[in-house]
Amino acid sequence: MRAVHAYSAVRPWDAQRTLLQLMFAHDPYPKIDPIFGVMRWETRKMMPSADFADLKGASVLITGGGSGIGAALTEGFVRQGANVAFIDIAEGPSTLLADRIEKEFGRRPLYLKTDLRDIEALRASAAKAAQAHGDVTVLINNAAWDERHAVEDVTVEFWDNNQAINLRPHFFTAQAVAPGMKRAGGGSIINFTSTSYLINHPDMPAYTAAKAGILGLTKGLAGKLGPDRIRVNAVAPGWVITERQQERWVTEGALAAHVAKQCIKEVMRPDDMVGTVLFLASDASRMLTAQMLIVDGGFL
Repeated sequence: MRAVHAYSAVRPWDAQRTLLQLMFAHDPYPKIDPIFGVMRWETRKMMPSADFADLKGASVLITGGGSGIGAALTEGFVRQGANVAFIDIAEGPSTLLADRIEKEFGRRPLYLKTDLRDIEALRASAAKAAQAHGDVTVLINNAAWDERHAVEDVTVEFWDNNQAINLRPHFFTAQAVAPGMKRAGGGSIINFTSTSYLINHPDMPAYTAAKAGILGLTKGLAGKLGPDRIRVNAVAPGWVITERQQERWVTEGALAAHVAKQCIKEVMRPDDMVGTVLFLASDASRMLTAQMLIVDGGFL
């Protein structure tokens, strides 16, 4: 089986293939690449080099923090010295993530297995995070479910379940942590939306509706909580190639075409979201609220 290193001397493949090879250059463990059928492993990390002193010791809660972008955020905040709790329904990957981070950095994030559709369980997990680390001062609403679906196939049950994952928890986690943020003298809430609703994505209307709703929720909460020095912002990623994306939707042609439309001709990975979120969480952005930051390599 052929192994692929980024930056190594390889035979002259076409530019698109080389670009896609590079996207697999910094995964944490060896895997079989689903497009090329080759082994890939970590050769570099793309975590931001900046340190945010005010995040050291901060109580951070991340939803969907066990995989994909969420896992990168969990690691990114641990690297900053924050006390991190993360919510995820997938116990296996989440436990492995916590084990790896503890081994690598000597700090173990608190994993809270939670089904976000269960609001009482969500509230209980937010309370556990505050009990373990003090009042939550940084909340990142990252969890999402981007299942593709056709308009004619959507039932009331599917629609409600979709919103119960992609929109409803964002409000109730904010509601749960807001009193503690007020006691602490302020905080930062960061809601993940998506550029999918801005590019008229045709294959997941329930999802894009929820993601558009997140922006409205962000602005409404910012207006309400601003007097208590609680900032609320949104982050809209472009096509970030997580393991789920690789397994389900990435094709060589589609990805190459997408990257060709970006100003920065590089494939986006979960680590690329970390710097923006750290900035929004820190007091470096203390007067930035009610905004949406698009991180898409210049696609839009």
